[in-house]
Formats: sequence, structure tokens, C-alpha cells
Amino acid sequence: MIRRSRMAFVIAVAAVIAAAGCQPQQPEQQAEQPTAPPERLPVQTRVAVAPIGPASGSALSGLTVFTESDGTVTLELTLENASPGTHGVHIHEIGDCSATDASSAGGHWNPTGEEHGKWGEPPFHLGDIGNVEVGEDGTGSLTMSTDLWSVGDGSDRDVVGKSVVVHSGADDFTTQPAGDSGERIGCGVIQLQEEMAPALVD
Repeated sequence: MIRRSRMAFVIAVAAVIAAAGCQPQQPEQQAEQPTAPPERLPVQTRVAVAPIGPASGSALSGLTVFTESDGTVTLELTLENASPGTHGVHIHEIGDCSATDASSAGGHWNPTGEEHGKWGEPPFHLGDIGNVEVGEDGTGSLTMSTDLWSVGDGSDRDVVGKSVVVHSGADDFTTQPAGDSGERIGCGVIQLQEEMAPALVD
């Protein structure tokens, strides 16, 4: 009787062991790896400036800054000592403001061979910046961005080596070849500055 009980016990234990061996093994838990932050890529920034001096007997002064980053050029123009009202502003083809009337700057910069017009409404010159409003205090400013220009790469869309010219009147965006904006009262040659350190962007 005792032998049968021990035999039954052994059989039962063997059955439990066999059943345990048939259970699927649980996969080991993997420790979560920290997620690396996205790579920050350097973006080369180039800057050119055009200090605006007087022409045609005006007292105008100012500064134009062209900043290229990630394929987009941003222009920031500030004027002082200008007569109140609307003044046409253009990029001219020659980087020379030596003439008293700024005629040495040549005509509008127009590498694409288009007719004069209003920026953003084809046809227009790449130099057709537009108009700037000057207040009673003689100051005015203008900011714009575009991917149609470049800074310092030597291409036919490079603004460096050209001139920024301010006119006495408003550009009508229609009259050829320059918008009937009057005499040139300010001029500045666009000069490349030292390349700035690459900025990091996400």
C-alpha cells in the first residue's frame, strides 16, 4: 500500500514538472534605451551690408542689411533724415555710388531680363524692392524675405557688389524701366561681411 502511494506521488510530481516545462517562456524584459535627441544641423549664415549715404543734395542716411540663412535672404532697411512720404527703393546693377546724383549705380539690377514691376507680381526686376514709408520724423524702415536672392555666392542672383538706391518719390510699379520714382537721393554699395559661425537648427 505504501509502495503504491509513493508511486502515485512520484507520478504526480513528474506530471507537474512536465506541465511546467510545456509553459511558454516569458521573454526577458529589455531595458528601455533613452531616445537620442534629433540631430541639429549647422546652417551657414552670410551677411552683407549697404550703408546708405546722401545723393542729389539730400541729407539722407541709413543702412541696409542682407542676411542669408538656410536659402532665404532677409533684407532690413532703415532710413533717417529723409523727407516724409513714400520713397521708391531698388537694387541697382553697379556697386558704385561715387556720382553726386548716384547715376554711377547704373540701372535696376535685372539679371532675369524682366520688365519693371511690383515685387511678387510678375514681371518684376530682382532689384524691384518697392516703396518705403517715411514718417514726419524722417525715419522709415522696410523688411522683406525672399529665396530669389543670394548673398556672396557669386551667382547671377547674388546681391553683393550691387547698390541700394533710394529715390525722391514713390515707385508706381508701371512706368518703364524704373517706375518713375524720381531722382536718386540715397545710395549704398552692398558689401559682404565676414561669414558668421554656423547657426544650429533643429
